[in-house]
Order: sequence, then C-alpha cells, then structure tokens
Amino acid sequence: MDRYARWNALLELLTESGRVTVEEASERLDVSQATIRRDFDQLAQQQMITRTRGGAVANGVSYDLPLRYKSAKHSAEKQRIGEAAARLVTPGTVVGLNGGTTITEVARALAVRPDLNAGGEGSQLTVVTNALNIANELLLRSRMKIVVAGGVVRPQSFEVVGPLGGALLKEVTLDIVLLGVDALDVELGAASHHEGEASMNSLMVARAKRVVVIADSSKLGGHAFARICPITKVETLVTDSGAPPSVLAAFREAGVDVITA
Repeated sequence: MDRYARWNALLELLTESGRVTVEEASERLDVSQATIRRDFDQLAQQQMITRTRGGAVANGVSYDLPLRYKSAKHSAEKQRIGEAAARLVTPGTVVGLNGGTTITEVARALAVRPDLNAGGEGSQLTVVTNALNIANELLLRSRMKIVVAGGVVRPQSFEVVGPLGGALLKEVTLDIVLLGVDALDVELGAASHHEGEASMNSLMVARAKRVVVIADSSKLGGHAFARICPITKVETLVTDSGAPPSVLAAFREAGVDVITA
C-alpha cells in the first residue's frame, strides 16, 4: 500500500470512528506503528486530523476530504460507472460535468471515444464544467471544446464556486448534465456536502434538458448538507451493481431510469 492509499485508509477510519490509536491503525492496515506515527504527523501538519497522545482524532471537516485522498475509494465501481455514463452522450451535444472522482472517470471515458473526437462538422462535443481537473483531463486527452466556469476554486474538489461561474451557467443551455453527488435519496433528492458546489450544480440542472446523476452505491439513500435538486429533476441514475435491489426499486418507482454498471 503506497502512502496516499494508506492516508486515504486512515482518514476513512477516522471518519467512521472519530478516533483511532496508533496500535489500532497499525493492525488494520498491516503496517508498522512507526509508519502510522509518521502518517499521523504528516496528516496533522496538513490540518486534516488532530494528533493525540497515542493516536489521532478526526477534524470537523473530515467528511470533505481532498479529492486526491478519495480517489482510491470504490475505484473499480467508479470506472465502470464512468464508462456506462459516457455511453449516454452523443456526438455534437453540449454536456455539463461537475467535479468529483466518479465524474473524473466519466471524463476519461468520454476522452477516449473516437466518435466524440473525430473533429468533423457537427460532431465536436462541447463540455461545460466548473471543475478544473475535469477540464484538464479533457484538454490533455481530447479535441473537445471545453468551457470552464469562473470563480473561486475549492482545493478539496477542484470545483469553482461563486457568482462569477453562476453568471456563465445562466447564459448556456446543456443537452445533458452528468452530475456527481455526495448523496441521492428518493425523498431528499440530490445533495452535496458544500453549499457553494450545490449552488453551481443546481444551476447546471436548471440549464439542462436531461439530468443524469452519477453515484456509486455508497451514495444512495444517504443525505448531505446542501440540496442540489429534488428527485423529480433526475431522469437517469447510473450506479454500480452493489446497490441493494430495494433501494433501486424505490428510485424506479419515483420515475428514475436506473442503469447499473
């Protein structure tokens, strides 16, 4: 296990329990206690945890880990979801993408589709995004037209938030938005941990003809701080096969087309 995967695992342990000792973490991750102590010290220096005598406790922002530390979680499922979601996009359309690890996989899948990168008249894809890492993925790997909303960048997610980006989104029309969320519930709708991201995502939903939520099964049935949109706005859900059948049935009963990857 490399350092970043180990840090991710430690942060997940702290998110679950709120507190963990060096000895407990060493046993769970099967590494030496000296390694765990160094990891705790380095994470504390980045203000991601609080060091205690013999262990560490979670900071109040532990639910909103930086993107680079979340990338290993459910990675295989997210790749399959990304490929399935990319198949919903047709050449020559305008696509909205927000941020997050699952949407990163969507962007990578879009970038390698030859029909979206042929460059012929009417076939070029236009992508509107408020996430700098998504724009970077597509600029480096495709010939698509990339439109990036302006504003203030959140280092946790690389998403741009604020009124500057909102002004741009109000002036465009999206054929489809592929929306990553922190939670999706039949009653509560789609939600994000951060109110600024939720506001930008809500604008994308309002400007889109079709709304597709991209979420691995761990996000389903949960809740987050700020609502993006009600379930009635969601046409399609793309998730993984680990979702309980009863949960998927509830979404289908609510009128959502469910695709499992």
